[in-house]
Amino acid sequence: MSDLLKFVQDEFVAKKDFPEFGAGDTITVYYEIKEGEKTRTQFFKGVVIQRKGAGNTETFTIRKMSGAVGVERIFPVNMPALQKVEVNQRGKVRRARIYYFRDLTGKKAKIKEKRRR
Repeated sequence: MSDLLKFVQDEFVAKKDFPEFGAGDTITVYYEIKEGEKTRTQFFKGVVIQRKGAGNTETFTIRKMSGAVGVERIFPVNMPALQKVEVNQRGKVRRARIYYFRDLTGKKAKIKEKRRR
């Protein structure tokens, strides 16, 4: 049964080409919002806290600071409204899920940048 479900998902769900990113990376996500009959593109820029799931059910969580308030948003990878994902900065972290980042403020909330080869 699960093989059949996986086959249908692979065949009929359109794959989107997004760059590789993981926890600690700073990314900008552009997504479409419908307001009545109009549509507009909005972006959300923040640090990736986690990637969760696999295949078509995969999601990623982004956190940004809006003033003094932390805002988190969960995006499904296969969301039809997602237009593009830009990686602004690669972060150097040791964990796949950086929940400890929620408690950090100020200079402690900085993530070191990965060095490129």
